Amino acid sequence: MTTERAPEQVTGQDTPQKPTDWWQRDHPTFVALTGFFTGMLAVTIVPGAWAGLLRLLFPYDTAEELFPYILVILVVPLGLVLVDRTRRFGTYMFVGMVLTTVVVLCVASLVLYFMVRAQA
Repeated sequence: MTTERAPEQVTGQDTPQKPTDWWQRDHPTFVALTGFFTGMLAVTIVPGAWAGLLRLLFPYDTAEELFPYILVILVVPLGLVLVDRTRRFGTYMFVGMVLTTVVVLCVASLVLYFMVRAQA
């Protein structure tokens, strides 16, 4: 990685173009990938962090009662879908959440199946 900066290029509009202008954040692929991986991380990291935080702050019984409130995270992509500007991101976030959940449940059930079958 170099510390030298690329010279600013001047377009026909007399406005300097930054070296990072090639990365368009409104590009459909960028929004789709970002939404999908955000949903994937939301399903994998947030419940674990929520359980850890509850366990640190409350006794075990209270933390167990408060854990279902993690389902509030499902409201986030639904709220994003309601706004026109974030509709695509929210849709892909929801898809990422659903697909990650399906994959985790399928893998867990297969592992459990093979473990039980190997004991018999």
